Amino acid sequence: MAKAAQKAYELVRDRIISGAYPPASRLTEQEIADASGVSRTPVREALQRLQNEGFVRVAANQGAMVVDCSDSEAADVFELRALLEPYGAARAAERITAEGIAELEALAQAQYEACKRREPGYMARVGELNSHFHRRLHEFADNPRLAMLMPMLIEAPLVMRTFTQYDPAELLRSAAHHLEIVSALKARNPDWAASIMLSHIHAAQSIRQRAHRRAAAGDAPA
Repeated sequence: MAKAAQKAYELVRDRIISGAYPPASRLTEQEIADASGVSRTPVREALQRLQNEGFVRVAANQGAMVVDCSDSEAADVFELRALLEPYGAARAAERITAEGIAELEALAQAQYEACKRREPGYMARVGELNSHFHRRLHEFADNPRLAMLMPMLIEAPLVMRTFTQYDPAELLRSAAHHLEIVSALKARNPDWAASIMLSHIHAAQSIRQRAHRRAAAGDAPA
């Protein structure tokens, strides 16, 4: 059962992130069961997990609907990230171990290579590497409350879907930010780490806003 639920969860989550299931799409248990090759019981478990993580809303006898983030909700997420993540990066620069730096460098380099090669399925991999980098960075900040709060922001559907709105140059720039943050950690320079992280978040917010404006004008999906 656990493997079947995980399979259904990963299929729906990946399709939401990639845009195959756009915001406000309605999903039925049977549709997901057919697509993932599992029964409806593990699909219900998968949908409950996706609802807990903010990807869908489930209504009795109506299936699930992909969450559509409002402008105000998006602004709230990026505002909180701009406040908390530079602090976490600065704190990590003072506390991270050499082993931690090596781990983050490997994640950042893997993300950069994935963005450069753009092999099939690369967007989902970039999203996962990005989330892993941010999550581990804040764990290395050695503040348990920060580490508890950040996954709700960095793994929000809004943030995960933002990667589908980057052009190739923007993806590489985002990955390069991670590499520069690693350089700041190596230098034990908290101000440098914080400033790059803040630029990183503002760049992501700008790209999301641009995509939303285009969608409002009917040029592309948000």
